[in-house]
Amino acid sequence: MRRVALIPGGARGIGRAIAQALAAREWDVAVCYRKSEDDANIAVTAVESAGGAALALRADVSSPDACTELFDQVLAWRGQIDALIHCAGPFHRVDVLAETPEGWHAMFANNLDSLFYLSRLVAPGMMERQWGRIVGFAMANADRPMAQTQITAHYLAKVSVLGLVRSLAKALAPYQITANTISPGFIDSGSVELAELAVMAKSIPAGSVGTVDDVVGAALYLVSDAASYVNGANIHVSGGWGI
Repeated sequence: MRRVALIPGGARGIGRAIAQALAAREWDVAVCYRKSEDDANIAVTAVESAGGAALALRADVSSPDACTELFDQVLAWRGQIDALIHCAGPFHRVDVLAETPEGWHAMFANNLDSLFYLSRLVAPGMMERQWGRIVGFAMANADRPMAQTQITAHYLAKVSVLGLVRSLAKALAPYQITANTISPGFIDSGSVELAELAVMAKSIPAGSVGTVDDVVGAALYLVSDAASYVNGANIHVSGGWGI
């Protein structure tokens, strides 16, 4: 039976690249998007061209009710979810003293809460089947909390993602389920201006920014059988930046 992945934030960038790579390895993929319907349709085409079945679903995963509806739709489509790869993670730049309650809440709701809501939904089925993969996304530096005055809410949400994933890893390990995180540094995924990436490359030990393929490689490993004993890990994909 083909395995099934749910990828919130799978419409573009890293999420889309992971979806396409999984399809080439005989996975079917449901991608979730909040606004970018055109990008989601492109992701569906990419998955199908790689040999997988694809489903695009609109959902605001910061809402627990929306997560339940999303989960139910994927189950109706394929009957199970073998991997949750949580690529949803918007951010904004704002000085910590200028942050608003609404902005603060949005960063945690989208980056952290949504991962919790979806993990608690997919876990029972994985436990029953004695196999499953949960992959969260933190960021380079998140494993050593430090001052981040321009992206404070986003950064602290990612710090919390590490704690949540490690708790999931410990709770689910007896059921042969793994939960791990990937912490990208500066990746040319289309979400940051090239000029900004070029400036940042000067401070990256590797001398260049990463590509989406660098992150895809880590994700493919974590969902594979080869990583069955890797649990609660955090993989830096940063060219040495942030360590």
